[in-house]
Amino acid sequence: MRIKLNLQIFVFILLFYLTNQLELYILLIIFALIHEFAHIITGIFYGLKPKTLKITPFGISIYFEKYKKNGKKVLEKQKMVIVLAGPITNILMAFIIMLLPSNLFLYISQETFIYVNLLLAIFNLIPIYPLDGGRLLKSILTLKNVEKRKSIILTERVSYITLITLTVLSSIIILIIKNISIFFIIIYLWYLVLEQVRYNNIRLKVYEMIKKK
Repeated sequence: MRIKLNLQIFVFILLFYLTNQLELYILLIIFALIHEFAHIITGIFYGLKPKTLKITPFGISIYFEKYKKNGKKVLEKQKMVIVLAGPITNILMAFIIMLLPSNLFLYISQETFIYVNLLLAIFNLIPIYPLDGGRLLKSILTLKNVEKRKSIILTERVSYITLITLTVLSSIIILIIKNISIFFIIIYLWYLVLEQVRYNNIRLKVYEMIKKK
């Protein structure tokens, strides 16, 4: 399995350090790694082979070798279970931490550990591709037999609408609580979506060329 490190992570470490939130950022990365290991273990259970682990400023992504087993619908259902494994793990960890004695947490509060895990679960379930929520949406559309080109366009539209809504809400939150880290997260989400749209445009062109043949 290859590991790719996005060097932008060091810029974000500096930014969070300057805003006195480095501790929270490090916790997010640690629990994001655990989140991703849940995807890996579930994928291996279904016979997938991990190909690449990509470490980015706001999370970690796992990519598996492509495979075709058990038919299209079964494969999509397996993908959905793999995707859900990450957020469910974070929710379970938050619940377990909640049950632990508070005196076990010395330097970082128990509430912070719970907050980080719930934040990761909710964040990843946002219907923006390539987050877990966007991947779930894509699998649901496939199970509904939505044509591939239409599925890509619908996923993009939902991503845009969700991100615009989040941008507006985040702007209001930033003005109220003066937390600039939210701004960095939104910028990074826009980057993810625009990169995915660029990739989708290439896929759609190839798809149209193949269809014409």
